Amino acid sequence: MGRLNVDLCGIELDNPVIPASGTFGYGYSFAELYDINCLGTFSCKGTTREPRFGNEGQRIAEGPAGMINAVGLQNPGIDAVLSRELPKLRNCFSKPMMANVCGFSVDEYVEVARRFDGSDQVGWLEINVSCPNVHGGGMSFGTDCAEAAKVAKAVKAAVTKPVIMKLSPNVTDIVSIAKACEDAGADAVSLINTIQAMRIDLRARKPVLGNTFGGLSGPAVFPAALRMVWQVASAVSIPVVGMGGISSAEDVIEMMMAGAAAVEIGAANLVDPWACRNIIDALPAAMDKYGIKELKDIIGCAR
Repeated sequence: MGRLNVDLCGIELDNPVIPASGTFGYGYSFAELYDINCLGTFSCKGTTREPRFGNEGQRIAEGPAGMINAVGLQNPGIDAVLSRELPKLRNCFSKPMMANVCGFSVDEYVEVARRFDGSDQVGWLEINVSCPNVHGGGMSFGTDCAEAAKVAKAVKAAVTKPVIMKLSPNVTDIVSIAKACEDAGADAVSLINTIQAMRIDLRARKPVLGNTFGGLSGPAVFPAALRMVWQVASAVSIPVVGMGGISSAEDVIEMMMAGAAAVEIGAANLVDPWACRNIIDALPAAMDKYGIKELKDIIGCAR
């Protein structure tokens, strides 16, 4: 293994950097800018059983040190992803990718996960029970221990690949949700998804977003994400994938010291499409600066 290599659910990554779902599409558009094989892997656009247009009205708003989105899981549906998007990806990405699975019922989560499980391009199934921008799905499962566990157990029983439950920060006790998912058989958890937020248009005197509320991401959420990763990693024995406001090599190291086995980078890709590549390139110098020989050695070391 090299200095940057880490293990995620038994699959070795060349480095811990993973572009987060919703910020990297299905990968191939970024391959027009750089060789995306430099990534550890990436998490694809959240995918549902049926195609979704997403939310009406304005979907993006700025916030201090971050952005608020209310896209609403726009995606072409699992049939189109398997028949159109993944074949395009095969031409430019040779590693297993992470499939982000979304749903509005347990049965839908199971069906989409099972379909992805049959693809040789998929290495992990990231089950999104945390999207704050849809009604009747996503976060409605991720804010209740029993519901999150129900999804985890049902999906795990239907697939062969590692199941990573993506958790919502919009809860009183994220540790309890994580432990419920672990007890239900999840192989890992990823956190945090975006924090519910809003902006108001002072001239129009109404919310900026058509959905009223959206998910806050970017550097503003990093300290909160770090705290939750620390808490969850201290309470579970399965790997934790940390995310939320990471925008530098130092942020990656800090998140791993809190307990993350790998990290996902989201909003930074929307500010700078080369962000993940540049962070990977900067990691060796940052490691040297802090006396780190291998990244795997620092996972949870601050605890």
